Amino acid sequence: MMKDQNFLVLVRHGQSQWNAKNLFTGWKDPGLTQKGTKEAENAGKLIYKKNIKFAAMFTSDLKRAQITGQLILENIKQTQIEIIKNQALNERDYGDLSGLNKDDARKEWGEEQVHTWRRSYDVQPPGGESLKNTAERVLPYFNKHILPRIQQGENILISAHGNSLRSLVMQLDNLNQDEVVALEIPTGAPIIYSFTGDLLPASKENLFE
Repeated sequence: MMKDQNFLVLVRHGQSQWNAKNLFTGWKDPGLTQKGTKEAENAGKLIYKKNIKFAAMFTSDLKRAQITGQLILENIKQTQIEIIKNQALNERDYGDLSGLNKDDARKEWGEEQVHTWRRSYDVQPPGGESLKNTAERVLPYFNKHILPRIQQGENILISAHGNSLRSLVMQLDNLNQDEVVALEIPTGAPIIYSFTGDLLPASKENLFE
């Protein structure tokens, strides 16, 4: 590895109990399934092969992301690093949809309406957040608290959620609204960005198996 490179690694939490049940999760706080635990451990093994020494791990206030992050740290043998938990990195809040089965929601509100809530950029579900709202809390936090550390040469790990990570990837990859809503981020699949001192990454690698 080049000496002037440093790294940001993003990981979406492993499969949660509610992912497995096809429920809208949002800010609800289920744990991981057995499959999700294995995904998190495997993410750690993939990252370990990259030989990256992290300064800190940032994660959300939700235990599925925290547990995933802890399992990664155990597998890369870096459990003593700084861990910062912040609500700004939480999943998108699905409001009144939270806890509902996605198929039941389609029956109640219609396929088109539920698709709009899930896959539009700026349409909020009842009582919840749009992806735009999510980005409006994720990106200021990232730009104030995480990006400066990357620019100072630190390697940073973020264990978070599909939509909080979508928000980050939108900025890092310079995606437009249509591109970001179409973006799928698999559970437990690390994304590695390398930086060489600029605000935007020099390269990106998806460690999807």
